[in-house]
Amino acid sequence: MGRVSGMVSVLDRDEMQLIHDAALRVLDEVGMRIEHTEALERLEAAGCRVDFDRHEVRFAPGVVETAVARMRRDFDPGRSPFRSQSLEGAPPQRYSGHVPMRYTAMYFSTVARQVRHEFSINAGGFSPFVYDLEGRRRPATLDDVRDAVRLADALEEINLVGLPCSASEVPAALRPVVMAAELVKHTRKIGGIEAWSVKDVEYLTRIGEVVAGSAEALCRQPILVGYGEARSPLCLDHNMADVFIAYIKAGFPQSLDTMPAGGSTAPATSAGTLTLGIAETLGGLALAYAVSENAIVSIDVCPTLTDMRTLIYPYAGADRIPLVTAAMQMLHDFYGRPGGCHGGKTDACFPGVQAGVEKALSIMFPLLAGATGVGTLGHVENAVTFSPEQLVIDNEIAGYIRRMLQGFEVNEDTIAFDVIRSVGIGGNYLDHPETASRFRQEFWLSDLMERKSWEAWQQDEVRGFEARARARARQILAEHHPQPLDSAQMVEIDRIVAAARRDPWYRDARPSGS
Repeated sequence: MGRVSGMVSVLDRDEMQLIHDAALRVLDEVGMRIEHTEALERLEAAGCRVDFDRHEVRFAPGVVETAVARMRRDFDPGRSPFRSQSLEGAPPQRYSGHVPMRYTAMYFSTVARQVRHEFSINAGGFSPFVYDLEGRRRPATLDDVRDAVRLADALEEINLVGLPCSASEVPAALRPVVMAAELVKHTRKIGGIEAWSVKDVEYLTRIGEVVAGSAEALCRQPILVGYGEARSPLCLDHNMADVFIAYIKAGFPQSLDTMPAGGSTAPATSAGTLTLGIAETLGGLALAYAVSENAIVSIDVCPTLTDMRTLIYPYAGADRIPLVTAAMQMLHDFYGRPGGCHGGKTDACFPGVQAGVEKALSIMFPLLAGATGVGTLGHVENAVTFSPEQLVIDNEIAGYIRRMLQGFEVNEDTIAFDVIRSVGIGGNYLDHPETASRFRQEFWLSDLMERKSWEAWQQDEVRGFEARARARARQILAEHHPQPLDSAQMVEIDRIVAAARRDPWYRDARPSGS
C-alpha cells in the first residue's frame, strides 16, 4: 500500500531521557501541591514525602518509575484490560475496544509509533460562546448545544462527539449533567466530556448505564467519562483530585491532563514547558496507582507557549507545532502510550484564511507525529467560541488530510497495464469503463472546495467557501434529527436530570443569581 508513512520527529532518544530525568527531579525536589487529604495520605503510604500543612508532596523517583513501569506493562496487548478476548495470565477483562476520552479514544498498544491512517476526530470543548450562522457572537444556549451535537453527528469525518459549547442559561454546577443528557439524546458517537465534581461522576455514571443498557455493559465499554486536570504549575485542586480519584475507584480509565503554557505557567523554553507538563502528568500517574493498584490510567500533556503580547494560551502557531510533536514522541516512543492531542484549533476570532491555515497544520502535524486522534474541532477564538460554520469547514479539512495520508494502493491491478494498452497512444481514458468504476475510490471529491472556471463560479447562487459551509450547516440542522435512544431510555434520563436539579448539593453549589 502506497500510504504516507514518513514520521515527523523532534526529539532523539537521549533528549527524551533528559526530559524524563528532569521531570523526575522536578517531582522529587520541587513536588506538587495537591489540595486533597485522601490523595496526600495515599501518596504518603506509597512512599512519597508529604507536608500536610502545606498540602505539598514530593515524589520519590522510585515511586514514579514503578508507576511508569506498571503503565507500560498494562500497554502489553497480552495484559491489556481493553482486549476483547482475555489471555491466560492477563488481569480480569474490563473493557473491550477503545474508550472515548477527551479528544481521542484511549487504548493500549505496543505498536511502534507510526502515521495512523485510521485516526479519530473529536468535536467537543465546552465553549461558552457561539458564533452563529447569522454572524453573531453570543453566549451559547442549550438549543445551541443540541444543534452542535446534531451537526457533529451528521458530519462524516467526526468520529467522537463531546459537547462543543456550554449552555449559559443552565446553572454552572449542573451543566455537565444537563448537557451530557442532551449529548446522548442526539448522537451515538459519544465522545469525552467534562466532570467538575464527584456528584457529576455519580450522575454521569447513571446516565451512562441507561445508554449502555446496564452497569456491567458500561464497565465493559465506558462512556461519559470525564478526567482530572492539573493546574499549572504543579497544582491539583480539590475538585479535580476528587473527580480523578472517584473515576479511579469506580474502575474507569483516567489520565491527569495538563496544559502548561511557556512564559506564564511554565518556563519560557519549549523544553522546560514540556518537562513541567510531563512532571505534572506523571504525578497523576503515581497518584492513580496509589489509589488503586488496578487503576486503568494513562498520561497526557498538551503544552503551548504563551502569546506575550496578549497572554493568550495559543492553540496554534509555528512555535507550538514542534512542541506538540515532541509531546507525541514522549508519550508514545518513551512511555509507550499512544495518544491524541489538541489540534484543529485556531486563534482567529472567526472563520477565514488564518483559521484555515492554523487548523489544517494543527491537524496534520500531530497525525504525522503519530497521534491517534485530534480534537476538538469547530472552535474559533482560542476555543472560547464554537462556530457551526467552522465545524463544517473543519470536517472538510479533516477529510482532505485523511485522504492525503491514505496514499494509494500499488499492485498489478491498480497499475492498470491492460487499460493503458487498450487505450493506446493518443487515446482518451474519460469514456473507459475502468474510469467510471474507479474514480470514486481513487479521487477526492469535495462538496465545499472549488474547482471551477470563472464563468461557472459567477453563476453560483452561493459563492465562497464559508458561504457554502453555512449553507450546508443550515441544511443539516433542518434535516438531521437522530434518535439514538428509545422512549424508555429518554424517560429515565430525564428522571436522572430532574433528580440532579433537586439534589441539595447542586442547589448549594449554584452561584448567586443563577
